[in-house]
Amino acid sequence: MSKNDLLFGIHSIEAVLNNEPERILEIFALKGRDDKRMNEVISLARRHGVSVSFVAKKTLEDRADGESHQGIIANARTARVKTEADLDEIIAANDQPFLLILDGVTDPHNLGACIRSADAAGVHAVIVPKDNAASLTPVVRKVACGAAETMPLIQVTNLARTMREIQQQGIWIFGTAGEAESAVYDAKLTGPIAIVMGAEGSGMRRLTREHCDHLVSLPMAGSVSSLNVSVTTGICLFEVVRQRGL
Repeated sequence: MSKNDLLFGIHSIEAVLNNEPERILEIFALKGRDDKRMNEVISLARRHGVSVSFVAKKTLEDRADGESHQGIIANARTARVKTEADLDEIIAANDQPFLLILDGVTDPHNLGACIRSADAAGVHAVIVPKDNAASLTPVVRKVACGAAETMPLIQVTNLARTMREIQQQGIWIFGTAGEAESAVYDAKLTGPIAIVMGAEGSGMRRLTREHCDHLVSLPMAGSVSSLNVSVTTGICLFEVVRQRGL
């Protein structure tokens, strides 16, 4: 892992300034841009003593390597990777833990969108395997619109073992599978719960599937057989929110 992270986009940089300002080393902003949102972030950075340099558009584009930067980029210290020990603390701190498990989601845009939905739904942590899965890249942080700076992303070495351990702590695990006979709307999604999403295309791995307490599906009425993993994630998470609200 590199010593520093490159952050780009107003939401992600603002979120780090609000939550971990000590991580931001320097900021590069588009010369000549003068609008309220940009000025708010620059003012926030200066209040925390962060150096802000105004540069040409090409300089930003070269640093962003083709990704959308919204006219602002930050060089930041790499955030600490959260592990199983952090997950235990999160579970212990919540009466009804609400977790999202992503089994091998490799597309950074999908991971960022899932983190954003998880944050909006009140999920306490997102769990991913260390290997063969996307991690917190600048693209993920940008797509998550600041949620990546507040939503704990737990990287685990053995996903099946982690699932067994959270089950032992009274958390029911619901996996999503297209062939499952029970619809997500018919499942009882209250109490301590973890929702599992499979990888793009291939779905959950066999061992992950075997460690789920229940399998659920989304009823599909049209000609397509499945939805993008981030879309399915949002639907399932907010069904939990709906049932908990009742």
